Amino acid sequence: MSKRFTVGVVATAAALAITVTGMGVPASAEPATVRTFTVVAEDGFAADAALAAIRSAGGTVVSRTDEIGVYQVTSDRADFATKATAAAALIGAAEQKAIGRKPKVDRVEQEHLLAAAAAKGAGKQRGKKLDPLDDKLWGLEMIRADKARKIEPGDRRVTVGVLDTGVDASHPDIAPNFNWALSRNFAPDIPEIDGPCEVASCLDPVGTDDGGHGTHVAGTIGAAANGFGVSGVAPKVSLVNLKGGQDSGYFFLNPVVNALLHAGRSGLDVVNMSFYVDPWLYNCTANPADSPEAQAAQRATIRAMKRALTFAHNRGVTLVGALGNNHEDLGDPRTDISSPNYGDVAPYPREIDNNSCWNLPTEGAHVISVASVGPSGKKADYSNYGTEQTAVAAPGGWFRDGFGTDTFRTDANMILSTYPKKVLQEEGTVDQDGNIVPGAETFVFKECKANRQCAYFTYLQGTSMAAPHASGVAALIVSRYGKPQGRGGFGLAPDLVEKHLLRTAAERACPEPRLQTYANEGRPAEFDAYCAGSVDFNGFYGHGIIDAYAAVTAPLRR
Repeated sequence: MSKRFTVGVVATAAALAITVTGMGVPASAEPATVRTFTVVAEDGFAADAALAAIRSAGGTVVSRTDEIGVYQVTSDRADFATKATAAAALIGAAEQKAIGRKPKVDRVEQEHLLAAAAAKGAGKQRGKKLDPLDDKLWGLEMIRADKARKIEPGDRRVTVGVLDTGVDASHPDIAPNFNWALSRNFAPDIPEIDGPCEVASCLDPVGTDDGGHGTHVAGTIGAAANGFGVSGVAPKVSLVNLKGGQDSGYFFLNPVVNALLHAGRSGLDVVNMSFYVDPWLYNCTANPADSPEAQAAQRATIRAMKRALTFAHNRGVTLVGALGNNHEDLGDPRTDISSPNYGDVAPYPREIDNNSCWNLPTEGAHVISVASVGPSGKKADYSNYGTEQTAVAAPGGWFRDGFGTDTFRTDANMILSTYPKKVLQEEGTVDQDGNIVPGAETFVFKECKANRQCAYFTYLQGTSMAAPHASGVAALIVSRYGKPQGRGGFGLAPDLVEKHLLRTAAERACPEPRLQTYANEGRPAEFDAYCAGSVDFNGFYGHGIIDAYAAVTAPLRR
């Protein structure tokens, strides 16, 4: 089913910290100023050998973590990356490189804002609800989370890490379930891309989200069922903010790795990863289109991610990842024309060899990869797919769903969830007085309590929205079937969680004809997708569309 990393495992000393790019510019072209690198040790080399190689190449280790062989290094040597790559004890060095401010825009997630014919429909009402806006959450109904919560709403002891741009803990639907003790920020602001730092240290306080993406994800997983706003799939679990993404939407290697290590050390039960590690859509071991330095940087990313994911998994963390929004079969990828998406080298065409290139973390070790469907249950046009990597499907929203009906191209086809007021104001959909601007009322909602505390909600779509539905169901499985662990803990082995999630998913056969075209939705032939496989497992739905009710009622098989 999955190629999930075949690169070797390691047990060497390490360290990590900062942002990664590794653009592959010849070292001789760089000025002799102090620069920051991420360096990854080669398999089988002890810490002393790696440290000696770094020093010999002209680097100074700033921080280290012994579990996975990754180092944060500074150097004023123009040839440091070349020397580090040549050292037998090191895989390579990837450099942080600043460019002019350039937020990473996902045009899939906010298609309704970018489309010329933005939606006007508010969508139909959907049966009984716990919270006022739950009638807009078709995803909860599709996966039967509304029924599941009557049996298992989630256990406060179950912790779900949101590895994302942050989580707005002040949001009234997030605050009741927010875990302050375990939450951390691993991604300091980079002014060149994130804008001016909000605090002197450039490390935003825990419980803030200046990107918005993480708060939306968190709400789908575990917004409280408190008679206000919306409720999540698992409305009584604990939400942990693992800020590994920049405010601008980039996710670099070191913050991501640090967050995964913290998740493992802290004993989190589930971690949601709705992103890919920048700047490469695919990290390849030796793509001929890349420079030697860029190849080494990607090999370092592949190895570091394998180690970090394995570390978290081995310590009880169920890992859930978004399959991606590039409308391609991950077992037969197209030419990558988007990488690198950061740094001083413009993107260039790269032929992708499936056997030596990985989209991370979704193709990483132990990751449950989630495809996206719209309200009709059809694979969303943007969603990646394929029998190699698709584990399950989940509601991710599809603005263009419902062709031929009055729901076509309506906001209600997407996923509504929690969102920070500040970000909506920056996006121009909420004014400085907190009012929704004219024209945005169909996709931004405002709810206020009697004490005049207000909160905001908006629609987004993407596999980023599908993954948290699956993470919520995984959290319900742990809540329902978990057992007390050592030192007062509580949990369930990740392999058991994954097995149960897949076994209880609602099987869905490939559509006929199997070659699906999205021409009616206005998509070119590039979006055509062939569904391979059988009813019990295929490239569009994996083992099926997740089913929260089945997950909390079916007996667990060990």
